[in-house]
Amino acid sequence: MTSVLDGYLVDPKLSLLDKTRIQAQVLVPVLRALRAELGKGKADAIVKQALRDWSKQLFAAIGDSIEGSPRRKWATIQSVFGEVSGKEVETEILRHDKEALDIDVTRCRFAEFFRALANPTSARC
Repeated sequence: MTSVLDGYLVDPKLSLLDKTRIQAQVLVPVLRALRAELGKGKADAIVKQALRDWSKQLFAAIGDSIEGSPRRKWATIQSVFGEVSGKEVETEILRHDKEALDIDVTRCRFAEFFRALANPTSARC
């Protein structure tokens, strides 16, 4: 499957959730060390800003590779993310017409993973 994200994905055979788990193996210890040194508020603010900046650059680069209007670019990216995260996120479409798209996320394995990271004693997996 060739998509607009291929240049940014480490290995197309790994699921996005598995990639997230691998990233967390590195980022979580770094975040914990920063919190110990700088305090939770300052460390979280630094990491949040760094990830926000990285994300903006990433999606700007992806958007630049897609032709068309901003709306078409957004739709293309959303479609691809639906493909790569589809089996990890369960949704129910409540409304989809020319006025609105209303989606209810009924299960998110990414959220479950991050909750388990925050509270490892209550992890289900």
